[in-house]
Amino acid sequence: MSNSSTLVRDVMSTALVTVSPDASVAEAARLMRERDVNALLVPTTEVGIVTSTDVIDTVAEDLDPGETPVSAVMTEAVETVPPGVRLTEAAAMMETLGISHLPVVDDDFVGMISATDITAEVS
Repeated sequence: MSNSSTLVRDVMSTALVTVSPDASVAEAARLMRERDVNALLVPTTEVGIVTSTDVIDTVAEDLDPGETPVSAVMTEAVETVPPGVRLTEAAAMMETLGISHLPVVDDDFVGMISATDITAEVS
């Protein structure tokens, strides 16, 4: 069980997976399934993120996932968090922003923290 001094670095996933903004949403979904992740970094001018929720929204909006580019559904200029931040602070940030994934940055991208990671740690 987590305590108030648990840091993001103690819980984050380090399996960072990227996808091109020009890739189709279907390609992103396949990559998520293959790598067993729910979010992919999208390297652009400002790094973005595409999540499994974005994939579901694409289908729900009757867009063709095979034809829709990741760039059309991703979140641009994502919020990030340093690895030394307390887990409770990261959780509060995610709650405030209404997001479920935060890339972890320490000069470069070093991991990803998700609401699922936080829930698993505190339960």
